[in-house]
Amino acid sequence: MKKPVFVGSAVALITPFNEGGVDTKKLKALIDFHLANNTDAIVVAATTGECATMPDEEHLATIRTVVEYVNGRVPVIAGTGSNDTAHGVKLAKEATAIGADALLTVTPYYNKTSQEGIYRHFKATAEATNLPIIVYNVPSRTNLNIAPSTYKRLSEIENIVGIKECNISQVPETVNLCGDDMVLYSGEDGLVVPLLSMGGKGVISVAAHIVPKTMHDMIMAFLNGDVAGAAKMQADIIPLVKALFSDVSPIPVKEALNILGWDIGSCRMPLCEMSDDLRSKLADTLKKYDLSFHPKA
Repeated sequence: MKKPVFVGSAVALITPFNEGGVDTKKLKALIDFHLANNTDAIVVAATTGECATMPDEEHLATIRTVVEYVNGRVPVIAGTGSNDTAHGVKLAKEATAIGADALLTVTPYYNKTSQEGIYRHFKATAEATNLPIIVYNVPSRTNLNIAPSTYKRLSEIENIVGIKECNISQVPETVNLCGDDMVLYSGEDGLVVPLLSMGGKGVISVAAHIVPKTMHDMIMAFLNGDVAGAAKMQADIIPLVKALFSDVSPIPVKEALNILGWDIGSCRMPLCEMSDDLRSKLADTLKKYDLSFHPKA
C-alpha cells in the first residue's frame, strides 16, 4: 500500500511575476494565506505556476523559496515535468537536493510517445530521486493519455506513488488494476467528489486559490462520511470552477486573484489577458461566494 503524499486539497500555486522576475514577497504572502486557510499541500512551479516560461535557474529558485518558507508545515510538491526525459531527470535531482517533499511530473508533451515510452520516461525520473512521485495525466494539454495498464506497470515502481488524474472516466479501471498501489488525486476541480467515491485522497486544485477552506472541507466531509455534505459543496463551486476555466488556465485564476486584491501580476506570454466580457463574468461569479478572507473582497 502506497503512502499518500497528502490527504485533502493541494493548491497548484500560481507564480506571481513582476518586472524583475518572480515576486517572492507576494509568493510568500500567498503561502501564508494558504497555511491560514486549511490548504493541505502546496504544488510549486508546475502548470498553473507557468513553469513552461521559467528558465531552470528561476524555476529552481522558486522551488527553493517555497521549500524554505514553508519549512515543513505542509508538504511541498515540486513541478519537475518536461517533454525531454533528460531535462526532467535533471530537474528532479535538483528539486530533491533543494528539499522538496515530493515531485509532480507530467507526461511528455508535443513530441509525445508510446505507452512504453511513457513508462520509461517516468521510470527514469523515479530512478533519479528517492522522493515520492505523482504522475500527472492531462490529455487536454498534452494530447497524450496514460493508459490504466501503464499505471499498473508504474505502480510497481516503489517511489511512484500517485496520480493527478484529469481523465476521470478511466479511474475505475485504474483502481481495478492498481488497487492501493496508486494514490489518486483529482486534477479536475469540478469532479473531486466523484473521484473520492472511487478511493481518491484529494485534489490538486486551481479553485483552492479562491476557496481554499471549501476545497479542504469538501474532501474532509466526504472522508469523514458526510457524502451528502461533500456533494453539496461540490455542486456549489461549479459556477466558480467554470469561471476559472473560461479561458486558458491560469489566466482566469490570476485575474480573479487580482480582482480580489492580491496584485500578483499577469501571465507571461504567450498567455495574455482575458477579454473584457470574460473578465466581467468572472467578477460577477466571484461576488456569489463569501470571499471575505481575501484582501479586497
